[in-house]
Amino acid sequence: MEPLHAVAGTAVPLDRSDVDTDQIIPAEWLKRVERTGFGAGLFSAWRADPGFVLNRPEHAGATILLAGTNFGTGSSREHAVWALTDYGFRAVVSPRFADIFRTNCTKAGLVPAQVDEETARALLAAVAADPALEVTVDVDARTVRAPAAGIDAPFTLDDFTRWRLLEGLDDVGLTLRHLDAIAAYEGGRPAWRPTTAAPSTT
Repeated sequence: MEPLHAVAGTAVPLDRSDVDTDQIIPAEWLKRVERTGFGAGLFSAWRADPGFVLNRPEHAGATILLAGTNFGTGSSREHAVWALTDYGFRAVVSPRFADIFRTNCTKAGLVPAQVDEETARALLAAVAADPALEVTVDVDARTVRAPAAGIDAPFTLDDFTRWRLLEGLDDVGLTLRHLDAIAAYEGGRPAWRPTTAAPSTT
C-alpha cells in the first residue's frame, strides 16, 4: 500500500443513499481470485444505463466519489473496495459509512472521508453544477476542501488509521515492522513445535 497524504482531483456525484456492497460490485464478480480487474464490475447494473453518472464523459478520470448517507452497507465483501480502487477512486466522501466497509477501505488505501450532512449536500451540488471542480481530501489535515465552491470542512478519521494511511501500511505492512521480534521469537521456539515454514528439501 502506498503512503497517502491527500487525494486531489475531480469527483463523481453519486447522489444515492443506502448504496450496498452488492450494488457496488454484484455477486457474480466474486468468483474472481485476483484482487485486480474489479473496476469493470463497479456499479455494473447501474452502468447499463447510459445516463448513469459514471458513464458521463465529464466525470472521466475522477479520483473522488461523493456519495449519499449509509454508503457500503450489506455484506462485508472486500471486493467492493477493490472495485472502487481498481476503477481509479482514491477517496469516498459520505455522511455515514457502514462500519465494515470503512474498515476495509482503510486497509486497502481508500480514504473514507465522513463529513456532516450539510457538507455532503454542498459538495454534491457543487460538483453537479461544475464537474471540473477540484476537490481535495487531505488525510494529513483531515479536511475536505473545494476552494472554488467555498467548501472547507473536517472529516472523521481516528489517529491510528490516519497514521496507517500516511505511512502506507496495510495489515501485512504493520506485521513486517516487527520482523526482528518475530525472528527472535521463532528462533527461541522448541524445534518440536508446529511450524508454517516450508519443509527442508535436503
